[in-house]
Order: sequence, then C-alpha cells, then structure tokens
Amino acid sequence: MSKTIKIIPLGGVREEGKNMYLVEVGESIFVLDCGLTFPEEGLLGIDAVIPDFTYLEENRDRVVGIFLTNGHEDAVGAVPYLLDVVSAPVFGTELTIELVKIQAKQRGLVDLDNFFSIDEDTEIEFADASVTFFKTTHTIPDSVGIVVNTDQGKIVYTGDFRFDPSAAELYQTDFNRLTNLGEAGVLALLSDSANAETPVRPVGDLAIVSELQNVFQNAEGRVVVASIGSNISRIQQLLDAAHHTHRQIFFVGESLLDIIDVAIKLDKIKLPSRKVIGKWKDLDSMDPSKVVIVQTGEVGEPLQELEKMATGMHPDVNIEATDLVYLATTPSIAVETQVAKIKDLVYRAGATTQSITDHMAVSGHASQDDLKFMINFLKPKYLVPVNGESRMLVAHAQLAKELGYSDSQIFLTHIGDVIEYKNHKMTMTQTVTAGDTLVDGLGVGDIGNVVLRDRRILSEDGIFVVVATISRRLEKVLVGPQITSRGFVYMKTSIDLIQTCSDMTLDVLEEHLASDNFDWGDLKGDLREKLGKYLFKETKRRPVVLPIIMEASSYQPNKSNQN
Repeated sequence: MSKTIKIIPLGGVREEGKNMYLVEVGESIFVLDCGLTFPEEGLLGIDAVIPDFTYLEENRDRVVGIFLTNGHEDAVGAVPYLLDVVSAPVFGTELTIELVKIQAKQRGLVDLDNFFSIDEDTEIEFADASVTFFKTTHTIPDSVGIVVNTDQGKIVYTGDFRFDPSAAELYQTDFNRLTNLGEAGVLALLSDSANAETPVRPVGDLAIVSELQNVFQNAEGRVVVASIGSNISRIQQLLDAAHHTHRQIFFVGESLLDIIDVAIKLDKIKLPSRKVIGKWKDLDSMDPSKVVIVQTGEVGEPLQELEKMATGMHPDVNIEATDLVYLATTPSIAVETQVAKIKDLVYRAGATTQSITDHMAVSGHASQDDLKFMINFLKPKYLVPVNGESRMLVAHAQLAKELGYSDSQIFLTHIGDVIEYKNHKMTMTQTVTAGDTLVDGLGVGDIGNVVLRDRRILSEDGIFVVVATISRRLEKVLVGPQITSRGFVYMKTSIDLIQTCSDMTLDVLEEHLASDNFDWGDLKGDLREKLGKYLFKETKRRPVVLPIIMEASSYQPNKSNQN
C-alpha cells in the first residue's frame, strides 16, 4: 500500500523569509530548511522571529532529518532553536553546515556531531523515502535544491534560486539534473516566489562585475560600499572589481566577518590577490582613489551603519566629502524610506551616492521567466508556491496558469495548512499549530502581545511611576507619594499636573488603608485606573502607570519628636 504524503509549511508562505516546510511520507517527517526573519518596526526589542515548533515537538520521534538549501538566515537561522526541542541530524553542503555551526555555537550548543555535509551527488536512504540534492544558483555558493523521493513521485523544493548562464562555477545550476528529474516524474514542486512579480530578468554576474569595475574606476576618492554580509557572491564581485581597478578593500563590521572568513577558508571566496584586502593601520596614509570600504552586516544593518558614518558617529570610519557611497544591495520596499533618509545624510556630509539598481535589475531570486523555465524543466503534477508574500504567491500561480495548470493543481497555502496526497489526489485537508515565535536575547517565545503592547506604549507615551511607603498597622502613609516620569512629561514644567496626581494618590491610599477589606491588587488597580483617566483627560496620552507601594515592616518615629 502506498504511503500517505503530506506537505506542511510552518513558515515562508504569506511572508518573506522564515522558510520551513515539512514533507511527511508515512511515519517520517523531513524538515526542509529552518529559517528566521528579522522583526518589523513594531516588534520593539525583538531580535528575530522563528517558526512555531509545536507540531514538531509533538512529533519529535518522527523527524528523520533537517535538510538545508543554503546558508542564509532565512533558510538556516532557526536551526539552533529547533535543535533545542528536536534531536535530528542536520544535512547541508559544506559551507552551509559551517555557517550553521557558527550560529549553533553562539546559541550555546556544544554537541555538533549531528551535522553532516552533503553535495549534489549525495543520496540518503530512509525507511519511507530517500533524499537527493541538485545544484542551484543563488547569491551564496553551495546552494542546492532538495528532492524527497517517494514511491509515488518526487517532492522537489527549489530553495532560493535563479538561472544565470554566466554564473561562476561555484554558482552554476545543474540543468541536466533538472531535466532528469522532470523525466523521472515530479509529484509536487515547492518553488521560490520572492521575485514572481518581476517580469525583468536580473542581470548576470559578469554584468555586475563590469558595473562595479566601472564605478571603482571612475570614482575620484574612496568608495564606501554597503552590502549584506551573507551575500557572498557580491563580496566575491567586490573583491574582483577592486583587484582589477587596483584598489584595496577594507571590511567594516564584525558581525558577519566570521562568514567571510569561513568562505575564504573553504575556498568559496577566491582572493584574486593577497593584497586586495587592506590593513586598517594603512588606511589613513593611503591614496583615497585606491580605497574601497565595505560595510557588511545582517539585513538592514549596513544601512544603520552608513547612517552613523554619515553623521560622524561611527567608531571606525566616517564619510568624507570626496567619498562615493555605493549601495551594492537591493533594498526591500520596507526600507525605502530609510534609504532615502541615508542618501540625504550622505549628501549633507558632502559625499555622493549611487546604487547597484540605478542601471540594472539585480536579484538572487527567480524572475517570471525563470519560474516558468523551472516548471517546464520539472513538469510537476502539482505546484506549491513558497517563500513569498501573498501577492508573490498569487503572481507565481498566475504564471503556472499561463503554462496550462489549473486551480486544482496549484496550492496557495497559509502556514500550518496540510496538503495531503492520498488515493492519487492532492487536497488541502486540515491545519496544524503554526505561527511566529519571538526571540528576545536568550528568551524564546516568552514575549507575548501584552509585553509588546507595553513596549509600544512606553515608546510612544512613556511611563509614570508613583512610589509610596505605607503602614497598614498605623493606617497612614509614611513616605511619599513620590512621582517620576520618563518619556511622558517634563517634570519641571508640569508642577500642577504632578501635584494633582500626588494628591489623588494620597487620597486613594488613605481610602484603602481605612477599609476593612484591604487588598494590594485592588489598591494598585485603583491607582492605575484613576491616575490613568486623569492623565489622559489632561494630556490625551496614555502612559504606563506604575504604582510602587511598599509596606514598612516596622516603623520607629524620630526620637527627637517624642515627648
């Protein structure tokens, strides 16, 4: 009897990043990628957002392996957190595994024996299915697609990909393998949708190198480049362009330099010359026309560091009047306002700016033509668009319809949806527990809506603190009330407001002390309610009202006041 097959996205659909897809074959669960996403502006204080692992925790004994497509955060960033709750082997290419190990060590994991390197020729046999891999083109070398081979057909997950005939050897797609997969029979294709709205094909690597060389050649002074550190392809292109234009590169930012170091050691970044990387002690004495300063970091981080450079606040290097600031990354729509602000700051500092997107389309993800080519190569019976927001998934589905696919062959899912293949038919059946888990420092999942609401209120309206010491035995207020405000009102200019709040606090305290049914919760709740209403009436703002009421265990009056 054929085994039931299920496909369950735990992340990566109706959103960008946080890729995580489960393929269940019989009793075995295959985890395809385990990524994170970085928080939006409203998630104050949150470091990262990872998938909800509840379903995997409940079925931990069925997880046979975690299979990774590339070393970017959106594909591997949540692996250390998953390994806290599920014990399973982790498979990825050499560079991917080394990058995951760096994150695992940072997370405090010491047992790294369950990480295994694979390549495009690896086949791993399990009881219910086997797993194979194929090379893909992305902005990081050692990227692969994943194939779960079942007795009813192949489940193919592309990971992030694009097609580029001019790609360097480390980044080349195995087109023969794609053709062979299509001929063998693909049951379902989980395909990258991040660029599905774009009809324009991104330029190839050779065109990007040529553009960078042109920029470096024509710049009269230093070139300050902002780039995502994990975009190793771009780092390689910057190194090559600097070498050909006789410039030296100086890397700024330690957060992702470990990635670059690992890539160099594994020969995934090839240095065109040892002299192409400059030494910081020589920077000030060098001819500015021979210098490239590269600010790397996580998503958004290079822009934040550029802002510091433009305002003279950076600890290592600041923008000078003859500099050219070059944005070597494609900013998302979410940071367009920030980019415009930083460009303005750069011009205020006397420098100029250019962007890699000024004259060309650049992306590490498949264009509409690429997505059609992938479908034509693999000829899947069913298509599951993944890795994209809703509009991107819909755009991908429309492309498939142009190729003759019907609505019944395309599955636009939400996280937690279960797609089941049974009795030769694929349908959407149930849902499983899924969602976001917030990471704040060492805390994972312990930040909820109430805490986020309080943080938002604190950031917008501030805090209003009332402190007093009471004695229930004497039924009197011993000290205070003392009032402190942060981020709400300026104390010296709000004397009347503060005095009224002090009088109100004293009245509430005396009322509760005189009551026969004194209750601490009722007392603090009454203070929050009455002070909150008064403050909103006077200011139209709602600060966090924090009453701190202490009880004296024993009280001795001042002896000088005794008769």
